[in-house]
Amino acid sequence: MSDYAVVNPATGETLATYPTIADDALEGVIARADAAFRTWRDLPVAERAAGIRRVAELHRERRDELAAIIVREMGKPLSAALAEVDFAADITEYYADNAEKITADQPIDILGEGSAVIRRSPLGVLLGIMPWNFPYYQVARFAAPNVVVGNTILLKHAPQCPESAAAIEKMYADAGLGDGVYTNVYATNEQAATIIADRRVQGVSVTGSERAGSAVASLAGQHLKKVALELGGSDPFIVLSTDDLDATVAAAVEARMDNNGQSCNAPKRFIVQEGLYQDFLEKFTAAMTESKMGDPFADDTILGPLSSVAAAERLQEQVDRAVAQGARLVAGGTRDGAFYEPTVLTDVTPDMDVYREELFGPAGVVYKVADEDEAVQLANDTAFGLGSYVYTTDPEQAERIANKIDAGMVYVNTVLADSPELPFGGVKRSGTSREMGLLAADEFVNKKLIRTAP
Repeated sequence: MSDYAVVNPATGETLATYPTIADDALEGVIARADAAFRTWRDLPVAERAAGIRRVAELHRERRDELAAIIVREMGKPLSAALAEVDFAADITEYYADNAEKITADQPIDILGEGSAVIRRSPLGVLLGIMPWNFPYYQVARFAAPNVVVGNTILLKHAPQCPESAAAIEKMYADAGLGDGVYTNVYATNEQAATIIADRRVQGVSVTGSERAGSAVASLAGQHLKKVALELGGSDPFIVLSTDDLDATVAAAVEARMDNNGQSCNAPKRFIVQEGLYQDFLEKFTAAMTESKMGDPFADDTILGPLSSVAAAERLQEQVDRAVAQGARLVAGGTRDGAFYEPTVLTDVTPDMDVYREELFGPAGVVYKVADEDEAVQLANDTAFGLGSYVYTTDPEQAERIANKIDAGMVYVNTVLADSPELPFGGVKRSGTSREMGLLAADEFVNKKLIRTAP
């Protein structure tokens, strides 16, 4: 039996299953990745960059095929799937373009005689444990910078993404990077633990839930391995003033509904100044409920199914429990298989479970606050600290709030503005590392000091 299967969440049909790797085959995979590292790290950086550039090109050449795979695997609307493939290509190409910069020596101004530089060198074999919600994008932002700097990759994708996982591996192979540089592994959780414990594996990167991150970090710590964590979020969307409330609401809804509401850095808590609250709530609710739900392959679908029936059931249970504890259900709240209606909650108080939880789906909580200070206090009253959004017409206020927000990212008067050059990551229970941008290439390298006497 295998946990790796393509189950179309829109229909419930199991389309394909894949066997997990045998233990003896896993040993061979690790050995090949380690052997590949011994040669890959010594290639000129321009040659490594050329290979990664070809991977980006293959994303674009296979765009339609790649997008269709993830619509089937996790229900992403086709337009969003195509956009994800494009973004993964852009990210991959970014590291090809910046390969020389991210591997260049960094001179140090020293107090004495002679010279000193920091030289970045790769660590070795890395394990990536990736989630289902962005099957290409998540892998691109981990794999591309690390392959460029000279590491080799073992990739354990989510069990419901076996076809996209295989498609990524094929692109790396077809780009000519060589056997063992990038390897897809259909591994069980127990086998992932074996990989982490192996002396040839130097680090592990996890994007996923708090539970998964905690388990992997604990295991990595036991074996003194570097670990990078990108976990959940319950991002605040603060509205204090606006010249165009309709545009602000449209941005809020677009960001909340992105990826069927299943994005770690989507706004999930909408914190609105009391003078704008009622109008915002009415417009937000109307726009949420008007989002067309249906076949993810249809051109006009905004909201497809959640990734699985189990995911929809989890969201249903959270919303039902919130209402039972006293929250007001303004709209939505019902499930049909893996499809879940756009949902709006209000009157949530700190004693309710939903106040502390992440709602991973098309559901948002709207709060009313008196002023800037109360908005910041509420925004920070969470265990998460991934992203945040601030809408205000006052630049000085935006600057104050950006300084006060406990999050890894603050977006002012904009949403969905991620870009390959911008670092992505959080604080608190949202994670410990940065991906994308130049910072991503510093996660798994030896920043080696070379001090030379005159």
